Amino acid sequence: MTNELKERMTEFGKWLLVKKGIGYVTIHGYQGSASRLIRAIKSYEPTHEQVINYIVRMHENKFSYSHIVNTSLALEWYTEFIGNRIQLGRPKKPRTMIKNTLSEAEVTLLINAAKNIREKAIVTLLAYSGIRNKELCDLKVNDVNLGDNMVRVMQGKGMKDRLINISGECSRIQIDYLNQFQRKSEDYMFTTLRSNQRYGSCDLRKLMRVLATRAQINKRIYPHLLRHSLATNLLKRGANLYMIKEQLGHVFLETTATYLRTFPLNIRNQYQMFVPSYL
Repeated sequence: MTNELKERMTEFGKWLLVKKGIGYVTIHGYQGSASRLIRAIKSYEPTHEQVINYIVRMHENKFSYSHIVNTSLALEWYTEFIGNRIQLGRPKKPRTMIKNTLSEAEVTLLINAAKNIREKAIVTLLAYSGIRNKELCDLKVNDVNLGDNMVRVMQGKGMKDRLINISGECSRIQIDYLNQFQRKSEDYMFTTLRSNQRYGSCDLRKLMRVLATRAQINKRIYPHLLRHSLATNLLKRGANLYMIKEQLGHVFLETTATYLRTFPLNIRNQYQMFVPSYL
């Protein structure tokens, strides 16, 4: 990204924060969407026709529903920011199915592929908490309560704070990590090795790909897949939807119900367990 584009996105971010009251996580996503359009058309002042053609190409290339919707929102805000707002429609939301999640055995292989305590701490926390990519990168040491096996997410998606659970084994791994990598309570939990800067989303994605290669898992592995996998593995073990909803930080139970639709066998098993005895 050029310095000029960085400056433009910084100003756009300030505008979103102050004028629209949008949270930092969402701002980061909107800046990325606006940047991709600017680089594609090589202009900071997109016309309505250029924006429309850009969204059409996303449809033609079969981008996901959420990616198209989020991009549309970002470009509506960006065009308002430059004084030429465009109003875009929304595609009908599909009934999504969660695919290619990792079994418990596959998650174990991924964790065992870690070559050091730092890698193991990152992937274990991701796997047991179901935390989002950027939320993990934003964690500070004082957000992790290892005595109570809890993690505090501050200003996560939707600017919401929440508490999430982790296992005792996960806490023990975090303790081992912090014993080797001494940090102050206000420091980021994970930082880069070379410059000791905040661990980034791209760093986390790269680590997941490396671990998948080592573990010889023939699936596309990315941080959010571990979030999906936690939900489906909890569901397979009999967890109720409300508990999974709270763990993942969903606003609506309908969002969590997506996992239930993905596993109709779970519904059948629960029906057999609770069906009334009429005869």
